[in-house]
Parts: sequence; C-alpha cells; structure tokens
Amino acid sequence: MGRRILNEALRAIVNAERRGKATVELKPISTVMSSFLKIMKDRGYIKGFQVYDPHRVGRITVELQGRINDCRALTYRQDITAREIERYRLRMLPTHQWGYVVITTPDGVLDHEEAIKRSVGGQVLGYFH
Repeated sequence: MGRRILNEALRAIVNAERRGKATVELKPISTVMSSFLKIMKDRGYIKGFQVYDPHRVGRITVELQGRINDCRALTYRQDITAREIERYRLRMLPTHQWGYVVITTPDGVLDHEEAIKRSVGGQVLGYFH
C-alpha cells in the first residue's frame, strides 16, 4: 500500500471536517487505511465507516463527528522502538491531553498507547488529533 494513498485519504477527511460535511467518501482503499480508521473510531474521532466492495477498487464512506483537528500520514519510513514512542509522541502531537500516533507493528496496526502497553515498536504510519 502506498503511503501517499493513505495521506490523501486522511487529508480528504480533514478537509471535509473543516467544511462541515457529515460524510466523506474515500477512494482507492487498502487494509491499512481501514485499520487506521478503526483506531480513529475506537478513540471516538469518527462515528463509523463502511467499506464497499473491498476486493476490487472499492470505496470507504466515513461518518464524521467534528473532532479531528489534523490528521496526517508519514510519506517516509520512520522506524521506532518501544522506548522511543513516548518521545516521538511528545515531538509530533501538540498537547498531552489528546491525539494519537498510529504505528504498524508485528502485532498489527496500533496506536501509541497500545504499543507502549504491549512494549512493541514498528513503523510510524501517521497521527491524528
């Protein structure tokens, strides 16, 4: 999966939030994108999402909630160990109270809190707050 595809989808979500839209449609899709959206849904940043026709080109419809300020995917590869996650989070996120860094690990796609809890590192996919 190209990281540019994920970044374009996340930017579409942020732009729709800023314009006050209730839903946004994302095309093309990937499994990493749906994992990223699942983390956003679990943390309460989006209401939900629906995947249509995942085996072909497919599309995802995302129901927005109005909580996303910024959401980005890293277009470069950033490896991170379990000990460096907290330092990275402090550098990337604007405040301690909210926001999540999303990491792809051997255990799957996790947010920074779950990765610290499991003591596992990986590659940074992106962040949202």
